Amino acid sequence: MAQVGAERLGTGIGWRPAIAEAVEAMAGIEWVEVVAENICPGHLPDSLRRLRERGVAVVPHGVGLGLGGAERPDPVRLAALAERAQALGAPLVTEHIAFVRAGGERTASPRLEAGHLLPVPRTREALAVLCENVRIAQDQLPVPLAVENIAALFSWPDEELTEGQFLHELADRTGVRLLIDVANLHTNHVNLGEDPSAALDALPLEALAYVHVAGGFERDGVWHDSHAHPVPEPVLAVLAELASRVRPPGVLLERDERFPSAAELAAEVARIRRTVASAGRTPVLVGARPAAGPGAGPTGPGAAKVPAKAAGETVRTRLAIGQTALLSALVAGTPAPEGFDRGRLRVQSRMLAAKRGDVVAFLAPELPRVLGDTYRPRFLRYAAGRPLTGGHRSDALAFALHTLRHDPPAGRRARRELRDWWIERSGRASLVGRPWARWARVLRFSLLGR
Repeated sequence: MAQVGAERLGTGIGWRPAIAEAVEAMAGIEWVEVVAENICPGHLPDSLRRLRERGVAVVPHGVGLGLGGAERPDPVRLAALAERAQALGAPLVTEHIAFVRAGGERTASPRLEAGHLLPVPRTREALAVLCENVRIAQDQLPVPLAVENIAALFSWPDEELTEGQFLHELADRTGVRLLIDVANLHTNHVNLGEDPSAALDALPLEALAYVHVAGGFERDGVWHDSHAHPVPEPVLAVLAELASRVRPPGVLLERDERFPSAAELAAEVARIRRTVASAGRTPVLVGARPAAGPGAGPTGPGAAKVPAKAAGETVRTRLAIGQTALLSALVAGTPAPEGFDRGRLRVQSRMLAAKRGDVVAFLAPELPRVLGDTYRPRFLRYAAGRPLTGGHRSDALAFALHTLRHDPPAGRRARRELRDWWIERSGRASLVGRPWARWARVLRFSLLGR
């Protein structure tokens, strides 16, 4: 796949179904970003179709590829991401520098899913694995790839590189573009003591694809990158510093829940636009690299020429063992690996369980409706020691069955509704033309109604 200079995107906002109407009506929106896994290429939402017809660019933003994991990218996931990029006519596609699953054959352990983005160790071995995974993705995608720095609650022991150094070497070795999230730089400043200015100093700004801006909140000395709160002044300050060094090709507001009014969203986008415009420095040329193969690096001043080298299987196995031990501690209750901040791992573990419950509630809204205020504590009890090993839809079914068997709601009506929901969606036997199968299952679980 040949890479070309970074396309100017302008000011945008993350498209979500809950704010689709507000986004369509918002003045000055030049592009939108959509979570890649949340759309079906053959059935694009009407709102996205109308935006595209108006000339608004749509960029798919992946969350499930796990480029920072020990395994090579899943060809099926890569093909799905490529299909979405083509269906949207996207100028580029983006993913995260993170791992999202671990375990499996390489570690002779059960496959575990995090359900969220987790930080990659900033070591040279982990960097070698990430670079190879990025090159594999670049070869399979029909448009350029940009990768995003993530927010972290904890750091890995014995790291060898700062965040800026890690990103710089990644871009040098692969030619990949960078999606810089200034909210995540602020998060890592609060949580890990990392200096956003130092990270910006180290970045190859000629590789910048675009910028994310988002809100969060601080609790007990920990910054939570919630995407559910207004963008705070410290995040805008990091944005202003970045914009004083380079004119970003694109800047985008991310908001994933607790959506404010359309007027408040528009005001926040306008505030971001003003912050960039008033940064006050002469912009440097961005994205002026000539077309190059996936293994080529930036050609700007000071760009290092690092030979592309594949990560060996021994290196991948070492990374897999470390990531599996960490993820098992976070989602399965095993002891924390040596060298990690155990307090921070407990906070991360609670956040992963809560995030998992939120996704299940989104995919199966009947469950919180039936269980009411008891849904969240019930789900957290269920999730403790029961790691996510498959998709969230199967997780919803497993949670419902566990609740019926071990933690049933008090009311007869609630128990009946939950039982009927499980029976209708379990797919164990067809309900059409086979009434005996339905009644057999009803009888099988009749004792659960008590």
